[in-house]
Amino acid sequence: MAGTATPQGPSPVALPSSVALPSSVALPSPVALPSSVALPSPVALPSSVALPSPVPLPSPGDRTSDVVVVGAGPAGSSAAWHLARSGLDVALLEKARFPRDKVCGDGLTPRGVKALDDMGVDTSPAAGWVRHRGLRVRGGGRVVEVDWPQLRRWPDFGLVRTRRDLDALLAAHAQAAGTRLHTGVTVTGPLLDDAGRVAGVRGEGPDGEPLTWRARLVVSAEGCSGRLAKALGLHRREDRPLGVAVRRYVRTPRTHDDYLDISFDLAPGGPSAESMPGYGWIFGLGDGTANVGYGLLDSRRGRGDQRAVLRKWLATLPPEWQLDDDHAVSPLRGAGLPMALHRAPAYGRGLLLAGDAVGAVNPFNGEGISYAMETGRMAAETAARALAAPEGPAREAELRRYPARLRAEYGRHHRLGIGFLALLSRPDVVRFTTAHGLPRPVLVAVALRLMGNLTDGRDGDGVDRAIAAITRLVPAV
Repeated sequence: MAGTATPQGPSPVALPSSVALPSSVALPSPVALPSSVALPSPVALPSSVALPSPVPLPSPGDRTSDVVVVGAGPAGSSAAWHLARSGLDVALLEKARFPRDKVCGDGLTPRGVKALDDMGVDTSPAAGWVRHRGLRVRGGGRVVEVDWPQLRRWPDFGLVRTRRDLDALLAAHAQAAGTRLHTGVTVTGPLLDDAGRVAGVRGEGPDGEPLTWRARLVVSAEGCSGRLAKALGLHRREDRPLGVAVRRYVRTPRTHDDYLDISFDLAPGGPSAESMPGYGWIFGLGDGTANVGYGLLDSRRGRGDQRAVLRKWLATLPPEWQLDDDHAVSPLRGAGLPMALHRAPAYGRGLLLAGDAVGAVNPFNGEGISYAMETGRMAAETAARALAAPEGPAREAELRRYPARLRAEYGRHHRLGIGFLALLSRPDVVRFTTAHGLPRPVLVAVALRLMGNLTDGRDGDGVDRAIAAITRLVPAV
């Protein structure tokens, strides 16, 4: 098969195109991780998109808008685009300047493709996107290649794009819709009115000058840190999973691949206690490089150094793949994965949370980009409906529906995902299920559509209806 690397172990098993597998890892803002080795100096990967053109800050008296969105990642830019398209005056405040790097797996599943399509983003190869047919899964000494499913609700392909490109592209897209984008602005806390309601944000401008921005509503898309939410007393729930992932870019012949490559066999003997619940990935970027990383999907259950797990896994792979330190073109960086709606409620006192700020990452597989764009859209839709209602109880009632909407959309699936992580934390279970489950297409179809959250629901085939029935049996998170 053209563009596919030679797999380890037995030949890949071909599975039906109706089978969905878990997506790539999408990772939020970096957190410090220990390092015991010298890392290569960072090499700036070229940006292939037109950068957004932030406008100068207006005079202090003009720093007002209907909505202010904090953070120009996928969640914030999605929210800003949808708000601007609804006719609202929206300001998007971003602390960095584009282009800027974000720790991420750089892969988008069909959920992410649909979110981009819904925003009118050109996802063609001519626009710089790398498409992939599905996933290659390694586990229990077996290798299986699976195409994305043929479904009515979702596209049948995924995408790869570095966050350096993706975030700049989405910010420019939001700006083209009418959003006022201001970069180099660090938001430090909420602006509260006399009743304790959020009436805007406080921060620092590009030159460190104090800044106040007033708005009727605020959307926090600031990532895992959740500074605005914390200021209102909304702290992360310790009973919800928090993943950790590390990744770097390498120059490798594995750059061209029709499949995203993931592995549960992270040691010579297969899954280990220090690596579970988690998996490694190799995502070719088509430009001579690949994104290579490892994600521990629930750091409460895992032990050890994620960097060490990654290096041990890479040492088991063929040297001709060139995934070692000598071929790295960026440092090894880490990030947190906030999962299962870990910060609640998602709305309070004029502040809506989206993306990693609300913990929207899928606990089954660590996917975050798709859910960031989706929750950004839902936050924008809620804000638009609320601001169209009379100020007072009617508006507040619209806003208070937002947390319930998130729970209805994701809560039961996330509850199942938390249970899945408990099983995945046992290496013996992982070894048994991958060795005996991957060769059986029916089992793979049920398990991996569920993990990827890619079905047509009750209107789908027997697999979809079975997943819908199982999901209805569990309470939402």
